[in-house]
Amino acid sequence: MHDKFPKLNLPEAPLKIEGDDKSGYRVFDVLRRRAVALTPEEWVRQNFVYFLLSEREFPPQLMANEIALTLNGTARRADTMVYTRALRPLVVVEYKAPEIAITQKVFDQIARYNSVMQAPYLIVSNGMHHYCCRYAPGGTYRFLPDIPTYAEMLKAVGRRGNE
Repeated sequence: MHDKFPKLNLPEAPLKIEGDDKSGYRVFDVLRRRAVALTPEEWVRQNFVYFLLSEREFPPQLMANEIALTLNGTARRADTMVYTRALRPLVVVEYKAPEIAITQKVFDQIARYNSVMQAPYLIVSNGMHHYCCRYAPGGTYRFLPDIPTYAEMLKAVGRRGNE
């Protein structure tokens, strides 16, 4: 099955995939606790969530996929949200399919979402390229050389996670 989707610039995730070419494929989403359609963007999401959980020590109970938000009166969905223990937004993550270039338009989209969520970190990934930036009040962003661990993010924003 994995030959249907490209090798990503991420650790290989032990995904639970079911289905076939005729009926379509589904993947078990550990955050939503159910199987979802396995699209190219979902392939990136599931692999990236595994990376955040396994390599960056993000707590699964403080992560959620497909979070509804309202932007200028229109319903939207943030791909993945990560929260502090006090359930304050910490990270907004936006995924694109591997063949979709990460452009300014993608950053504009996540910045619009963050105007509602007010998370101090933004991450964008197409599975091949990953970008993380720190948001500062006033609308400025500083790109980071790597994606910090969950604890490093909390420390940098001056929170222990329960504030």
